[in-house]
Amino acid sequence: MDLPGALEALRRRLDGELFPLAIGRAEEDRRLLRELTGQLDDYLLPRLRAIDAPLLAVVGGSTGAGKSTLVNSLVGADVAEPGVLRPTTLVPTLVASPADRDWFMGPNVLPGLSRAGGAGQGTAGALRVVTSDALGAGLALLDAPDIDSVVTANRELAAQLLAAADLWLFVTTAARYADEVPWSFLRLARERSTALAVVLDRVPSEAAEPVTRDLERLLVANGLDGTRLFTVPEAALPSEKARLPAPLVAPIAAWLAGLADDAAERARVVRQTLSGALDSLAARVPELAEAVRRQQAGFDGLRSIVSGAYAGAMADFDEGMRDGSLLRGEVLARWQDFIGTGDLMRSLESRVGWLRDRVVSFFTGRVPAAELRDALESGVETLIRGAADAAAERALDGWSAAPGGPGIIERIGAVEAARLGRASPDLGKRAEAAVRGWQEFVMDLVRQEGSERRTTARLASFGVNGAGLLIMLAVFASTGGLTGIEVGIAGGTSVLSQKLLEAIFGDQAVRTLTVRAREDLRERVRALTDEEAARYTALLEPIEPPPGTADALLEAAGAVRAHRTELPDAPGVSRPGSSGGGG
Repeated sequence: MDLPGALEALRRRLDGELFPLAIGRAEEDRRLLRELTGQLDDYLLPRLRAIDAPLLAVVGGSTGAGKSTLVNSLVGADVAEPGVLRPTTLVPTLVASPADRDWFMGPNVLPGLSRAGGAGQGTAGALRVVTSDALGAGLALLDAPDIDSVVTANRELAAQLLAAADLWLFVTTAARYADEVPWSFLRLARERSTALAVVLDRVPSEAAEPVTRDLERLLVANGLDGTRLFTVPEAALPSEKARLPAPLVAPIAAWLAGLADDAAERARVVRQTLSGALDSLAARVPELAEAVRRQQAGFDGLRSIVSGAYAGAMADFDEGMRDGSLLRGEVLARWQDFIGTGDLMRSLESRVGWLRDRVVSFFTGRVPAAELRDALESGVETLIRGAADAAAERALDGWSAAPGGPGIIERIGAVEAARLGRASPDLGKRAEAAVRGWQEFVMDLVRQEGSERRTTARLASFGVNGAGLLIMLAVFASTGGLTGIEVGIAGGTSVLSQKLLEAIFGDQAVRTLTVRAREDLRERVRALTDEEAARYTALLEPIEPPPGTADALLEAAGAVRAHRTELPDAPGVSRPGSSGGGG
């Protein structure tokens, strides 16, 4: 891998939405991501592929600073269109030598912007390319939108163009040179070692010395000492053209002409800015990686809420199995149809044989076994549905209060969010299938156990269905949570089913059968709750950055750093120092 290859690998890691959750300073993180990907696409990769390509000087600055007028004055033609309305520069204009036109009309620089030629403002998202014989081959000027435009898209485009520049020709005025917005950009140029020259425009003659001296002081204070500074006196523009008198811009024009004529100096400027941009990755990429980690923590938190909510569903179901609640209602009614409630329990110990005969009658004649089986099925389904409804509500409430959660809820809309806060509409059908599958599993357990010679005859007197239903009752029978007469009924159900099962299979086998039946049911219910939870996690998966993205970014940045020394030199050009001063 070489340096361009390392940069391309880093660029691939930045594809996609890395900051989908509205957590922390997500908007700032997204802006940093746009800036970094933009500079890679617009400057670093194109420039490394063509180190000897023409130098691009971007003319930037605040609204009304006179950028377009300066460009027109430097090339001696009205190529840019200044105006009195703000913002003025709506479509950036690039002025190049006729010899360099084809280079700038192609996708070599700012490939994301379409190209337009000739006069006129063009269309939004386009770069208007015009030619002028006043510029020597090897140097182009780009008139950028205002860095403080009231239009967000213009501000973002201005920042994008400056990030794509080999050289900043930064324009400010005597009235606004101390404004904070321009200085935030100038400090950025210092941090990235961008080649820089500052133009102090519209300077009244009486203020030229103190204003220039104060601006020089500010440059030093902001670590930009040594920056080339040009002063343009205030002058009235001729009504028929948007240009300053040539003598006023002659020093700037001469400096630019010298750059165009001096390949070694151009290469030095290019290398200074390119080196600074590469070095800036050492701070910018880790910052992005840390922001990605914040996003991942947000996703982990949302998943944890869902996991906790549906773990609660399983806990609710387990409690429902333990507390005897399933022996209320229809199950109790079907059981009472046969055994009654009072005297039977008191004589249970001495009348097990009689009870066995009555239960055989129950399962073979007077009360169909299907009714008890259906009652159990309905009770389990109701328990599952209640646990799932409670979990869905907890998960939705948790997301509503968690970092990043409200944004996802807003994205899916109020109607879908309301559905998400309840169990799935088809859960009843799926629960019914699960419970029936469990009942068949229990019957198979009984058949397997009944195949043993010691139990075959005893099981035959009850039948597989009868013994299987007793196992199902044993899974749920308990006195927890019941009061009054229900204790006797539920407790009697438990004791009776236990005694009869032990008479058939033996006490150890009954314990084993009951545990296996209970665990199988829990696994089936767990599968249902997992499906319910997946409604939430399915909202996260399409928008979550790939696993390990933060580490991959750091690894890619490390590869760029490892190949940093491969930055090519132009013939006869020495490497510059790390100073932020302009060329």
